[in-house]
Amino acid sequence: MTTFKDIGVEKVGHVGTIEIRRPPLNFFDISLINQIADALDEFDRDIEIRASVLSAQGKAFCAGANFGDPARQAQEAREAEKKGDPADNLGPINHLYIQAVRIFRAKKPIVAAVQGAAIGGGLGLAVSADFRVTCPEARFSANFTKLGFHPGFGLTVTLPELIGKNNAELMFYTSRRVTGEEAVKWGLANELVPQEQVKAGAMKLAGEIAECSPLGLLSTRATMRANLADRVMAATNHELAEQTRLRATEDFKEGVKATEERRAANFKGR
Repeated sequence: MTTFKDIGVEKVGHVGTIEIRRPPLNFFDISLINQIADALDEFDRDIEIRASVLSAQGKAFCAGANFGDPARQAQEAREAEKKGDPADNLGPINHLYIQAVRIFRAKKPIVAAVQGAAIGGGLGLAVSADFRVTCPEARFSANFTKLGFHPGFGLTVTLPELIGKNNAELMFYTSRRVTGEEAVKWGLANELVPQEQVKAGAMKLAGEIAECSPLGLLSTRATMRANLADRVMAATNHELAEQTRLRATEDFKEGVKATEERRAANFKGR
């Protein structure tokens, strides 16, 4: 298998594993999402792999994008320019979403092992999986409005389908952190285990899936997720337009600063 910079990739029996290795918070950028998508492409081409597990090192599963890091922003701009395709003139966030849609186009079931916080786009990454195994210590948050921002990573499509429109609205409008126990009650996660057993629990579930017919799995999953990637792509196009507009506001700058300083934001509506 290919060796990647920021993820560890292995094959255990009929299960492929991807471990994000940017502890402690596992912030993502275009490069990380691209690596995950590339690994899933490899799994799809490997006839021996029937399911996969997405996990992470550190205390967070994925804390989303680090908006307060100028170096990250400059790197993303450089990476987008290197690609040289027509979408690049729409900016690095757009290119990140192009890579994110590739994750939704993966053909085989994915189990996410959410051992800590899944925040913002990190929640979007967790929700891109078919199932989530989590623990009481985990926190799930669509904290975009607390940043003065609009939800992204296709969450305006995926989250309502998973937990219902009204619960999704509650998460979007409050930016509250949902506990592991609440996540299971809402259907945001499928299994609750002790924190130290999250990855093992995800492996057990993926192993159970992998005992089934590979052709039957591919066929059934294609039916169940029909057009999902296309709907996510359409959603991210709209999400990007709103994010681009709001990114230029004073409230977004204040939201990012308040988050960094761990205080309530003083929003002005401009």
